[in-house]
Amino acid sequence: MKLGFVVLGLTAACAAAQQSAPAPRAPLPVRARPDYMQMADSVMARDPSPLTLDSAKPAWNYTQGLVLKAVLAVYGQTGDARQFDYVKAYYDYFVNPDGSIKTYDVNEYSVDRINAGKVLFPLYEKTKEEKYRKAIDLLRLQMKDHPRTREGGFWHKKRYPWQMWLDGLYMASPFLAQYAVTFDEPKLIDDVINQFVWMEKHARDPKTGLLYHGWDESREQKWADPATGLSKEFWGRAVGWYAMALVDVLDFIPKAHPRRGEILAILDRLAAAVVKVQDPKTGVFWQVLDKPGRDGNYLESSASAMFAYAFLKGSRLGYLDRKYAAAGKSIYAGVVKEFVTTDEKGIMSIHKGCSVAGLGGDPNSGTWRSGTFDYYVKEPVRSNDPKAVGPFILASLELDLGTR
Repeated sequence: MKLGFVVLGLTAACAAAQQSAPAPRAPLPVRARPDYMQMADSVMARDPSPLTLDSAKPAWNYTQGLVLKAVLAVYGQTGDARQFDYVKAYYDYFVNPDGSIKTYDVNEYSVDRINAGKVLFPLYEKTKEEKYRKAIDLLRLQMKDHPRTREGGFWHKKRYPWQMWLDGLYMASPFLAQYAVTFDEPKLIDDVINQFVWMEKHARDPKTGLLYHGWDESREQKWADPATGLSKEFWGRAVGWYAMALVDVLDFIPKAHPRRGEILAILDRLAAAVVKVQDPKTGVFWQVLDKPGRDGNYLESSASAMFAYAFLKGSRLGYLDRKYAAAGKSIYAGVVKEFVTTDEKGIMSIHKGCSVAGLGGDPNSGTWRSGTFDYYVKEPVRSNDPKAVGPFILASLELDLGTR
């Protein structure tokens, strides 16, 4: 099956790139460039080598994959070879001629390691380099043997047994859906749909419609409610990952698929819940979504950028009602006003992003992550966190595509 130049489901860009890359546009004055161009250029200015993105040493991980996927999406609009070469340099370092991936261990069984593999699809389509196809198959092999809950939900990691996290739906599900339609594995689509259905079934709060960060089927984790297995709070970025996963996976579920409506319904329920916790003053979202103004809570950039992307893309492509386009625009405007700065050299930055948050760990080593309100609001905050940078670029692209 022929693979289109699919980058993040940006349909307009995909169609053009399927024929040939667009001719590079003449550089625009710094202030006239769209935010996605300026932020992509700023990424490359801050880290001239993609191997230092979010890591002192080269790392094959989800954060690098997120930012590089966004930069490649910008290339789909601009045709700027610098952007393509920047992305390709990362993958050429990691992917060996036989398709093996440096620093990647399949036996770790971490869904986080799958996310960087999404960019392999357009690289393979454009270059026809067989090593990319082999690397795609290697990552698919992991997910064939990946440990699961009793229903069939993917564990977040082998070392986090019996646990599904919202984050994991973004890391693996769009990759698997794209694999299914690209390499003719139609039954895989049902497996992907089930992941969302099971996650919502277990993690959705019937009162607010929001989803808790994680669910432990075994009820053995100290962060898990002994009755429900759920973690304690609605963490903004976790819900943001889930929202992005929904709009991205819909790019690959065939319109005629009998279960496509299940994903659309989940997305609709989620969007209705999320807009209710949007901060009315700023248009953005709190680190812990449903506790605005509580001491220690703060307006957070990565979740806000993720919701802007999901709403703008979902409304543009008809995955969501068009009324959510206005919400997406208001979120994006809030992100720019609250979090984004540009210095005198034209380097754009995004601030107030939660550095990292998770669940569990070793309670005896000082790395225990309790999932409480105090835990989430006390995690480090930083500027230009890739989990904010990547979604901001994507949201900016969607804003541009939606106004054409």
